[in-house]
Amino acid sequence: MGVLNVTPDSFYDGGRYLDPTAATEQATRLLQEGADIIDVGGESTRPGARVLVAATKGPGSPSHDAAPASPQKQTASIALTEEEELRRIIPVITAIKHTHGEAIISIDTYKASVARAAVGAGAEIVNDVGALRWDPLMAQTVAELRCGVVLMHMRGRPEEWHRLPRPDDVVKMVGEELADWSASALQAGVARESIVLDPGFGFGKSFEENYPLLAHFDELHRLGFPLLVGTSRKSFLGRTLRHHGMDAPAEDRLIGTVASETALILKGAHIVRAHDVGAAVEAAKVADAILSA
Repeated sequence: MGVLNVTPDSFYDGGRYLDPTAATEQATRLLQEGADIIDVGGESTRPGARVLVAATKGPGSPSHDAAPASPQKQTASIALTEEEELRRIIPVITAIKHTHGEAIISIDTYKASVARAAVGAGAEIVNDVGALRWDPLMAQTVAELRCGVVLMHMRGRPEEWHRLPRPDDVVKMVGEELADWSASALQAGVARESIVLDPGFGFGKSFEENYPLLAHFDELHRLGFPLLVGTSRKSFLGRTLRHHGMDAPAEDRLIGTVASETALILKGAHIVRAHDVGAAVEAAKVADAILSA
């Protein structure tokens, strides 16, 4: 899965592909490097970003650690309007489909209206960092659309990550919550064969918590769904690769990224979400050769 951020503020490639022409050219490069899926995102959920979490109970609603803000704070928390998100992504999805009709596109969004419009424009998968919990209409929407859906694990919201309490067992927590959220998706009518789970490396996990999750990643197979991973150039790798007391910047995290991707493939990851598709494809070829031996 090749990452295509049409945002001005993503942590690594923000601003590079805001122009639809530049975005389409990058999609072409990703496909040529071996991407099977192009993941188009119009809103950054980098650390500290503000997102809107709707206050709705029932299946697909926020968990206790992603509780909605007060109405006043909700208004202040809107990082991006639906209109602006659509303005960024729809021309890109349309252009990619026009140029590469066979390309599989996922839309990285937690908003039901954006998901519906993106699928209407040609996307086949909804990649939801909120696991259908942040928009009360999202579960029903993806069920109606009969599209693929990625349920990603995130603790709280990006603006809250720095103050979240440390879990007793991050692997157990991620497994139990993904089990609950996938059950809610099934209850809402999402087809089992449409669901992929993502443990959400870096999303609401401290630097240290990502490594137990990586080391015990294979335990998530018990959930019974295909697994997607995204460690590409994330800050927990930068902390491990620090020099002279300074975390390695995103541009210096490629080798660490490939190491983590290889380890995860060896532990059974089915889909790798990456900025550097060519490097990830080579890592996958070697890891797959090891597994087949």
